[in-house]
Amino acid sequence: MLKLGILGLGEGRSTISAALQSEKWELKKICDMNEEMCRQRAKEFDFHNYTTSYQEMLDDKEIDVIAIYTPDHLHAEHVKQALLHDKHVVCTKPFIDDLGKANELLEVAAKTGKKVFVGQSSRFFEPVKRQRKDFEAGLIGDLITIEGYYHADHRWFLKKGWSLKQSFKWLYGGLSHPTDFIRWYLPDIEEVMGYGMLSANGAKEGLKNHDTMHFIFKAKDGRIARVSGAYTGPVQPVIRDSEMSCILRGTEGCSQADYMDLRYAVTTNTGEEQVITWEHKLKHYFRFEGKSHHAGEYQNYLEYFADSINENTTAYPDLKEGIGTIALLQAMDKSLATGLPVKVDDMLKAYNISRESISL
Repeated sequence: MLKLGILGLGEGRSTISAALQSEKWELKKICDMNEEMCRQRAKEFDFHNYTTSYQEMLDDKEIDVIAIYTPDHLHAEHVKQALLHDKHVVCTKPFIDDLGKANELLEVAAKTGKKVFVGQSSRFFEPVKRQRKDFEAGLIGDLITIEGYYHADHRWFLKKGWSLKQSFKWLYGGLSHPTDFIRWYLPDIEEVMGYGMLSANGAKEGLKNHDTMHFIFKAKDGRIARVSGAYTGPVQPVIRDSEMSCILRGTEGCSQADYMDLRYAVTTNTGEEQVITWEHKLKHYFRFEGKSHHAGEYQNYLEYFADSINENTTAYPDLKEGIGTIALLQAMDKSLATGLPVKVDDMLKAYNISRESISL
C-alpha cells in the first residue's frame, strides 16, 4: 500500500476522502499553510496528522507520493521539490502556469526517475471513461471531429477574492477541462484560433479576464475541433444540457459524455441508439454538499496512478502530456490577445522546448 501526502487542503479535500476510502493508499500526512484549514479537515475526516510546513512533509521518508493542490503559480516549485525529495507526484490541472519552467521539470524528473501524473479529473468520470472505452473498441469508427464545452454559472466563484485578481483566468481554471478532451483524442494540434470577451455579468463582479470564449483547433492531419466556455451566466436545465460535455463524431457513429451528470449517449456502428446513466454511483462521485468537489474521480485516478507505480507503467496525462497541454493553452491565450491564429510550435520555440521532448 502506497503512502500519500496531500499539499493544499481546499481542493485537496476530495483527495483526503479518496485516499481514506481506497484500499490502495494509506494517507500519511496532510499540509496547508493555513492552520485553520488543517484543523477543519482534521475534524471533518478525523485525521489529525497535519502540518503547515511543506518541508516537513518532504522530509518524511515514509511518504511515497505527494498530491499537490496549491494555486497554479506554485505548482512548478512544489512539483520540483517533491521530485528532489524522492517522491512521485500527482499535480492538479493546470499542471504549470508558465512554459518557462518546463525544461527544468523535464530534467529533474529524468534525473530522479520519479513519476509525475497530472490529475485531469474529468477523464476519470464514469460517462467519460465509458466514452473512451467505446471509442477504443471502434464503436463509432474513426474520429472525424470532436467538440468540447464547459458552460457554468460560476458567479459564486467570484466571491473568492483571488478570483478577481489579474492572474486568474477562466481559460486555465475552467476551459482546461474540455481542452484536455480535445488533446486526448487529437493530441497533435498544430494551430488554434479563438475569440473571447468579458461579459456584462463578469465585468459587474470585477472579473479582469475573459469569461466567455470560443476556439477552433486544427490538427497536423487536417482534422478540426472546437471548444467553448462561458462562466458567469445562467445555464440550461440539467434535463436539457450538462455544464460540461465531450462529443465525438465518427465515421460510423457518434457519442456524447456529460459532466457532472452521470449520463452518456451513443449511436453505435450498428445504428443502435443508447442512453446510459449511473445514478447508483452518485455517492461514489459526489460525497459532499451538492455536487461540489470531485472525490469519486480523484479516487479513480489515484488508484490508476497506484497501479502505474506498482506495475511501472506510465499514467496519463504524464509530465510530458501536461506540458503539451499548457503549450496549447498558452497558444490559446495568445490568440485571445492578438485576435490571430497561433501555431503551437511557435510557443514551444519561444521557450526552447523541443516537440520531441513532450507529448504533442
